[in-house]
Amino acid sequence: MPIRHHILILVENLPVPFDRRVWQEAQALCAAGYEVSVICPKGKGYDNAYEVMGGIHIYRHRLREADSTIGYMQEYFTALCHQVYLSFRIRWRRRIDVIQACNPPDLMFLVALIHKVLFGTFFVFDHHDLGPELYLSKFGRKDFLYWLMCFLERQTFRIADASIATNETFRDIAVARGSMNPDRVVVVKSYPEAAKFKRAAPDRSLFVPGKHLVGYLGIMGAQDGVETLLRAIAEVLHVRKRDDINCVIIGDGPELNRLKDIAAELDLGSSVRFTGYLSGPSLIAHLSALSIGVIPDPPNEFNDKLSMNKVFEYMMLGLPFVQFNLRQATREAGDAALVVREHSPARSLTAYLRLSMTLNGAGVWRCRAVPLPSANFGGPPKPGGILRCTETCSCPD
Repeated sequence: MPIRHHILILVENLPVPFDRRVWQEAQALCAAGYEVSVICPKGKGYDNAYEVMGGIHIYRHRLREADSTIGYMQEYFTALCHQVYLSFRIRWRRRIDVIQACNPPDLMFLVALIHKVLFGTFFVFDHHDLGPELYLSKFGRKDFLYWLMCFLERQTFRIADASIATNETFRDIAVARGSMNPDRVVVVKSYPEAAKFKRAAPDRSLFVPGKHLVGYLGIMGAQDGVETLLRAIAEVLHVRKRDDINCVIIGDGPELNRLKDIAAELDLGSSVRFTGYLSGPSLIAHLSALSIGVIPDPPNEFNDKLSMNKVFEYMMLGLPFVQFNLRQATREAGDAALVVREHSPARSLTAYLRLSMTLNGAGVWRCRAVPLPSANFGGPPKPGGILRCTETCSCPD
């Protein structure tokens, strides 16, 4: 009987299976015959310290989410200690052939380095976020911590035997900034599962006669730009004196309470609804009720390089959306998006109103958006890319 190679996946910022990308990767590896273990934090309703889901062993640890520079240092150090401890606990049960670390932060290479030195374990860097650009977008300065982030990113690439990039821009960064061999960098994009992520009966409670429903789906952090959306809705109501647009904001994150306070200060009332985190049929019912999707992430060095999950989710549902001029997102959205060239609430508002008028009846933009899912997505997540990356490591027999 052939030996099943064992892959250990490390993720620090979200629990599994809540982290869709990591969960899809784990499922793809498991379906291809690998044994898969995951170390991640607790949260989002996944609070068991250990469980097996779909044949995947998941080990979870406590972690308090940070909201300051010192807090982030404490969070990362605590997570690193948990990961080292749990990785040896897992190794006691079963040999680990490959460690796959999903950033942020760019510290988990230290866990892989320990196993690499002691046991010859291979290391795959799953590059989800750009640490230096993320720091710059949050704090706006190139100080010691910024250069430390650059150093840690370089060391992660240096230790890695192979790297998984979320898009072509990340692949170019791995080669140019990380000095990775192009043959050892594989692009694996994060698409929703076509069989599960499709239009359904909309949530009728969201409908108000004569009003278009604008919606946002995603995490609410300082870099996500949801405040711009709220200020655009305020201009609709209080400056242009229009009452034909409502807004629903789906998701949660560290900025949620502050955004609710801003909505109250702007006197948005019932025109804006915060749903909190949704999943499954409830999420699809809410998204199916939308007229327009919104990607309010501001243009900067970080957002300009990202593949936004929202782009693929809106496209999967055939939902037209408005976004700022983000290079990677604009490239991937194609004609499904109305791109706003200037970053301001007023310009966003103009785009919402333009698109809402276009959408009366069938709508030109909706007609553009509908064919995209069948053209670009379809079928379950394909393991080819991640398997090529894993096999690049030449797991020992």
